[in-house]
Amino acid sequence: MAIFEPSSHLHRWKPSALAAGPFAGLQGGAVASLLTAEIEAQADLRKWGTAISASAWFLRPTPMTDLRTELSVVSEGGRVSVIDNTLWPDHEDQPCATVRVTLSRERAVEIPSLAEPAFADPVSAAIDPTRFPVRTRRAAHGKPWFMDAMEAREGDGVAWFRLGHAIIDGAGSLPLSSVLGPADWTHGIARPVQNVVADPNPNLTVQLFRPPSGPWVGVRAETRWRLEAGLGAGSGVLFDATGEIGRVSMSVILVPFPKGNPGPEPASKPVPAAT
Repeated sequence: MAIFEPSSHLHRWKPSALAAGPFAGLQGGAVASLLTAEIEAQADLRKWGTAISASAWFLRPTPMTDLRTELSVVSEGGRVSVIDNTLWPDHEDQPCATVRVTLSRERAVEIPSLAEPAFADPVSAAIDPTRFPVRTRRAAHGKPWFMDAMEAREGDGVAWFRLGHAIIDGAGSLPLSSVLGPADWTHGIARPVQNVVADPNPNLTVQLFRPPSGPWVGVRAETRWRLEAGLGAGSGVLFDATGEIGRVSMSVILVPFPKGNPGPEPASKPVPAAT
């Protein structure tokens, strides 16, 4: 089952239960993944190149309802293309989220031989994330949610995620889209205190210098809070099982938990909190 299924009209989508966040509406990482997946699915046909960066803004909660999206070309041609994609609840005028994706046509660059070792990838043994313990957590509403769409493990300072469902079906390889969902957990992985406030991130930026190899995406995260302003920030290094692949960053807003929701129930072993 895909996390988002197409409806009978172009750029119309039906979210599954696995797109849900911990409270009302959809998980931000799921929404950003959908918007980026649509762009990546057209990249080959439009000759945009490889998606190397996505910046998402979550403008308001996205309800669990039929959705519509609209792509807009900001710039295309040459080495770099920039494409926007925006999402609305169907039959509403106010958008819920938008994403800007940067794509580049890959082109090898030659450098003097003496400089090559500085740019070589370090040789290291591949990591097997399945040797680390599983992390599970229920949403506050007790129903399926985006965390149920992936396997989560943690060890040696890195949280690992493996998506078990496609974002959208039939679109081939979507490397950047497959990273956005795991990357959206970055702040929750390293938050200084668990289950005291809600901490939604109104934005999310991911940059890749190479696509992930294999299904596992790891995040080595750190976070900062400024309580007197109710603000914070999360950032992290992204990995696949063979090494580093990119970076993630986000702003965080600290607010009381929604009335009647004292926060997600603690599991036997903690996992990242939600957007």
